Amino acid sequence: MTPGKTAGATAASLLDALWRSGALRTLDHALAQSLRRLDPATPDSVLAAAVLASLAVANGHAGFDLASPRTLVDAPDIAWPDADAWRRELAASRWVAVPANGADVSDADRPLVLEGPPGAPGLLYLRRYREYERRVAAGLQRLAAATSEAGGVDLVTGGPGTGKTTTIARLLVQLVEQARAAGRTDPHIALAAPTGRAAERMAESVRNALQALAAAGTDAGVIETLPGSGSTLHRLLGTLPDSPRFRHDAGNPLPFDVVVVDEASMIDLPLMAKLVEAVPDGARLVLIGDPDQLPSVEAGDVLRGVIAAADAGGDAFPARRTHLTHAWRQHEALQLAPLAAAMREGDSAAALSLLRGGTLSGVHFHEDLADPLQAPHRDRLLTHWRALADADSPAQALSLASRLRLLTAVRDGPQGARTLNARIEAMLAGAGGASGRHFQGRLLLITENSYRHRLFNGDIGICFRDADGAVMAWFPGDTPDAPRAFHPAALPAHESAFAMTVHKAQGSEFDTVWLQLPRHDARTLSRELLYTAATRARAALHVAAGDAVLRAALARHVVRISGLRQRLPAPAATAPA
Repeated sequence: MTPGKTAGATAASLLDALWRSGALRTLDHALAQSLRRLDPATPDSVLAAAVLASLAVANGHAGFDLASPRTLVDAPDIAWPDADAWRRELAASRWVAVPANGADVSDADRPLVLEGPPGAPGLLYLRRYREYERRVAAGLQRLAAATSEAGGVDLVTGGPGTGKTTTIARLLVQLVEQARAAGRTDPHIALAAPTGRAAERMAESVRNALQALAAAGTDAGVIETLPGSGSTLHRLLGTLPDSPRFRHDAGNPLPFDVVVVDEASMIDLPLMAKLVEAVPDGARLVLIGDPDQLPSVEAGDVLRGVIAAADAGGDAFPARRTHLTHAWRQHEALQLAPLAAAMREGDSAAALSLLRGGTLSGVHFHEDLADPLQAPHRDRLLTHWRALADADSPAQALSLASRLRLLTAVRDGPQGARTLNARIEAMLAGAGGASGRHFQGRLLLITENSYRHRLFNGDIGICFRDADGAVMAWFPGDTPDAPRAFHPAALPAHESAFAMTVHKAQGSEFDTVWLQLPRHDARTLSRELLYTAATRARAALHVAAGDAVLRAALARHVVRISGLRQRLPAPAATAPA
């Protein structure tokens, strides 16, 4: 900070500088203007911090770290205030709550919360997200401390094919066997995941694992008691029409003794808070996930925070973690493991060597390819998309759709999902196979939650004619052969899904994945993004990228600002002898 200036004086131009930088959304700036209208004496340092707390949530963070503002806005010409002086002005503001010892903050007149360890500038939260984080920690500690036979928190982590589902199947069998040996009733078990496709994949994997256990001699009576289907978390918790709340909560807990949740890396802070509060006292919560994948699209990086606390050990947060490293399952047509490992470690030299070497079965590198919709690849892709319109039924069309997906790192620009989708739609229309906005065979991606329709951000459907010839929008139902139909005009916000961002593809797998990276580096690129994209492929992976962009992506590590790890206490330090 310039000598002689206070934090407020420095930040007097900070809000304007942030706005001029283009980093802020209109919504962020509107928050500052609202606070200023309500109290014109609000210091500009507080207004600037408020917009950064709002921007932090939009960028996936739980809060804004006063000590590292460049994590959010990397603008070299912005003069940031001294973090300690900034904290003092925030602590004195009427808009900022400074709770002691993690206490609840129910004061609606204070939209911001400042927290942090003694001697540190701390994190500034939007109050709602601080409360979500506190509720997640409290709920996990409650469950982990359970002393009942089935209770506790389990973490089962590992990459694709490492046996996570097999481990879960064995655990569930063991729980039933233990209950029967002790004369107790069989535990009630639920399987769930953040998206419908992920829930379907999980249930299928569990069924296959149970069949293998049955063949190996496990009691058929035990196998029959275990669930053969899964549901989305929203369906499990019970959506309420036109409400972000759920039927099951702390006052009306879930009727299960064991709740198993796959793809836990995708779960954001708000949903995790509602999940842990709905799991009843004495029940067991099992979280399955790959911590090397991208974190949730929305705010938070819950799985990594919980893993860090569990790995610390001790009685303060006695969660059990099983981390699996050996890849047992690999599609015979796709030799992905070495490339995935190089991406996970950020080893660009090894990744490029493997891509260029052509020695990995099923892996294809299209170096410097900027347009997959040009010859010679265009016809192969269009053949797949046209075949969706010729399927025998909506259920078959949805199944065929999982055979191939074009994934991108960005939404906009020449290599962005939005641009590619528009071009694909035009090509399909030019072939005479499409007319109107909702045409036969158009893949759809829901982009906002609709509790009334039980359609949620990330759900994938398809436009297909019903028995009367009307084009309807079909989405997966309770079983794969019974999709749900909606009139296109009744759908919540949506877009095409021929091309999708990698974030939106989490929880899904496709036989063939085309990963198209932008020609120039972007902040969204990271080793986690490449690893997540590559591991969506079951049989073939095509990577279209340039050398410099790949190296830049693998050098970047996703960092999410959160206080969850600190809220799940570490074991007490051992006094020196």
